[in-house]
Amino acid sequence: MKLSKNFVFTLIALVVVAALYRVVPGRPFGFAPQIAMAIFAGAVIKDRKTAFALPLISMFISDAFYQILYVSGLSIIPGFYEGQATNYILFTLLTVVGFLIKKINIVNVAIASIAASTIYFLTSNFMVWLSGTGGYQHPQTFNGLMMTIADGVPFYKNSIWGTLFFSVVLFGGYYFFFSRSPKAEEA
Repeated sequence: MKLSKNFVFTLIALVVVAALYRVVPGRPFGFAPQIAMAIFAGAVIKDRKTAFALPLISMFISDAFYQILYVSGLSIIPGFYEGQATNYILFTLLTVVGFLIKKINIVNVAIASIAASTIYFLTSNFMVWLSGTGGYQHPQTFNGLMMTIADGVPFYKNSIWGTLFFSVVLFGGYYFFFSRSPKAEEA
């Protein structure tokens, strides 16, 4: 189905705003819109290439901003990092969570938000532990894995709250737009 010009413009604005928000100084780590964006894209955008691209482009733009800030000495967080490709692959998995939402409603979006945050938390922390990167060089033992997961719990809490919040914003905004605009085209 062809996307309307207004919807395409909205998606571009969404990607840019989400990317900019992710690099806001003082933002709680993990409280970001990208997981919600992946779920939203998977649930709403019928063209799967576009659905996969939306959160990845937002991630790449914000990573590029982080890198510019890092190189300029304005951030301690590098934008380009070891494990970046793995992180992007995880985001494609989160978009698939959105594909699994058959009926968009509050309960299904909340479940998908918590599930996606949990999938991301467990898989990303497992990959950090496995690779021994990210500042968490814990032993390659079960206890080392548990220490890595414990290190990530503060990010996980923020991720759940951030994903729930931004899911309300994205899905709520989408519902508001399409319920008020009889001429609006579905994605």
